Parts: sequence; structure tokens; C-alpha cells
Amino acid sequence: MSQSLLIKGATVITLDSANHVFEGDVFVERERISELGASLTGRKYNDAQVIEASGRVLLPGFVQTHIHLCQTLFRGAADDLSLIDWLTKRIWPMEAAHTAESIYASARLGLSELIRGGTTCALTMETVNHTEAVFTAVEESGFRATVGKCMMDKGEGVPSELREQTEASIAESLALLERWHGAAGGRIRYCFAPRFAVSCTRELLERVAHLSRKRGVMVHTHASENTDEIEMVYRETGRRNIEYLNECGLAAPNVLLAHCVHLNDSEMNILSRTGTHVANCPSSNLKLGSGIAPVVEMLGRGISVSLGADGAPCNNRLDMFTEMRTAALIQKALHGAETLPAPAMLRMATIDGARALGLDKEIGSIEPGKRADLAILNLDTLHTTPHPDPVSTIVYAAEASNVETVIIDGRIVMRDAVVVTMDESEVVRDSAEMSRRLTDALPRD
Repeated sequence: MSQSLLIKGATVITLDSANHVFEGDVFVERERISELGASLTGRKYNDAQVIEASGRVLLPGFVQTHIHLCQTLFRGAADDLSLIDWLTKRIWPMEAAHTAESIYASARLGLSELIRGGTTCALTMETVNHTEAVFTAVEESGFRATVGKCMMDKGEGVPSELREQTEASIAESLALLERWHGAAGGRIRYCFAPRFAVSCTRELLERVAHLSRKRGVMVHTHASENTDEIEMVYRETGRRNIEYLNECGLAAPNVLLAHCVHLNDSEMNILSRTGTHVANCPSSNLKLGSGIAPVVEMLGRGISVSLGADGAPCNNRLDMFTEMRTAALIQKALHGAETLPAPAMLRMATIDGARALGLDKEIGSIEPGKRADLAILNLDTLHTTPHPDPVSTIVYAAEASNVETVIIDGRIVMRDAVVVTMDESEVVRDSAEMSRRLTDALPRD
């Protein structure tokens, strides 16, 4: 059980329904936020560990809704390519070369970076093999994650190591669900993760839709990221991407679609009508040359939109500060300076992400009864001074380096800008070694 914590004297950005901000204290006990107040004093707090946060900002931990922990070791190895070439020439061969040991190192590297940047929860799609190693890394790190084994049972250019039999893919996914869904006191959850329509048979997609509803778990997949991808799906099915997924049962409140860059009116209507969630990944979409998602139009139709960094080889950061700023600026360029103001962006990075994962009753805002997933920031730095409006400063000026302390489930996982659940120097050393081994294992041109 986590030790009780008393966070004193912070500027508390609650992200509750009223966007309440106050100067004061937050008391955490038994992994949950217990009390908020201007000044909490009394005997009941005597045994709590005190975190002096005067002059600091306290906010909910960021929730990223599209990540690939297995790809962190590929950072810098797949630059300056469009999506299909990026996958077939670099990412799939590297994923095929992965071992359980290298995926474990990749996950630890990604988790360390996420925690350092104030992210406390993520939805992550792994590769076809060795997903158990990711779950182990998440459990050890203290991070909160919904993890899915990638499912791929067809596709041109898919390496043999990644191409599965349909039944085997489903069986392994169900075994992981049984082992890990709800583990670590609910901190770890499972999701089905068919990669995208290009690499999955209709049978697999329809089975996943049925099993996800039956088991009460999420589905996490990619959709409408790139025009070439959309053309491939249309050529094979006679449907645009979202229309086809809807026919397969994969437009629903338990489904989150990454990207959704290229949508027509009919597809946006499907997303709105079915309550399907969308993860906007602006840096990845820009770097791969995929385009700019119609975020303003989707929000205007009541579609749930949250944020994710995507993977390290297509971003190349796993940093929510970058994603908030980028998402806001590119939409302002299209729709005007008043579009997506700072409070809306901070909500997109926290409570909106929690809602997309079905966790908004548990995390995403600072309110009594919620899990204590929190980040403490120091804004008294050169690039964030002055900061008359802390919300605006966090969205437009802050960086991962501003994060000092991170708490997940009431447990301190980073203190004084040092991750305490993993040895950072060991993570860097192991990751560099595993990256060299993966490079050596790749087929030569």
C-alpha cells in the first residue's frame, strides 16, 4: 500500500468540470486523492510524507492515447519516409528482429521518457511477439497502461515473423488478456490491437469486435492515417477506412482509432454517431507527411479527440508538451488564433484522454476519490518565466524538463527529476546495447 502524501502549497490545476485552480494542499491516502484544501492541517496528516510544493504547479498526469513502447529502440532509424515505406522498409523488419530482451529494454526506455515528461498513463500497441515483456516492464515501473499485442494476419511486405494465423493471433491475445487485464490493482489493462485494416483479415477484425464487447475491453487500431493506406483499403474492400471498420463492428465506444487524418463527411458522422474515440498524433502526422487531422471539425461534431505521441521512430519524442503545443498551433494556422485555447488543450491531454480509455472516473483530474496520478512542475525557469497564467504556460512554453515529481497510484515514481522505479543509467546502457544487437540482426540490403 502506498504511503499517504500531503502535497503542500501548490498551485493546483484540477481539470475538474469547472477547470478550478486554487492555491493549497492535496492529501493522498490509499492510492487515492482524499482531500483538497487551502491549508490542510491537523493530526490526521501527521503520518503523511510531506511534499513541499510552494511555488510549484500540481496537475493531473498526462494521458497519452497512442504509443508504441516496442518501437522506442528504433528512434532515429526510420526518418524521412512516408508511412508505407516507413513500415515496410524499416519498422516491420526491426519489429521482426526483436527479442523478448530487446522489447523489454525498449519498453523501459519509453516508460522512463514518459514518466520524465509527466505522462502517467498510456494506451500502447506493441508488436506481434513478446508482448509479455512489455507488461513486465510496465508492472515494474509503476506506470499505468493499457497494452495490446499487435495482431497481423495478412498484408503485402509483412515479414514472416510478424504474419500470424488468425486463430493463433486471437488465442495469444486472449491468453494475455487472462494474465494481465486488471493486474497491479487495476493499473494494468489489456486491449485488442489489430494493427490496421491493411494487415488484418475481415475475419480477424470481426472476431476482435465481438470478443472486445464480450470481454469488456478496448480495441486500439490505426485508421485513415495516410492516403496510400486509404487507397489500399478501398481497392480491397470497396469502402473507405472508417466505413469498412464500421461494417466490421469496429466503430463503437470501446474503440480508439489512432490518427484519422483523412476523413470525409460520412466517416465523421460514423465516428460521431457510434461514440468512437480518436487519438490525434500531430507530430507523427507531420513528420511522416501524412497530413493534419480535422480536429476542429471532429470536435464540432462531438467526436472524442485526445492526444498521443505515437512511437519514437516517427516523432521522435514521447513528450505531451510537444503534442499539446503542436496540436494547438497547426489548428490555429488553419482556423484562427482563437482555436483550441490552452485550457482545451490541457483537458485534451488529461481528462479527455482518460475518458477515451474509459478511465475518467478514476484519473484525469484532481478530485477526491480519484486515483492519485499527479505531476508537479517547476515553472520558475528561463523558458517559462514569467507565467501569469499557468495553464497557458504549460501548453505553450513548458517542456519535460519542467517536471520535478510524478506520482502514480499514490506512489512517487519520479522525485527531483529522477525516475526512482528504474535505474536511468542502466536503462540508457541496456537500450544502446539492444539497439546495436537489433541493427546487427537486420537483413542487409
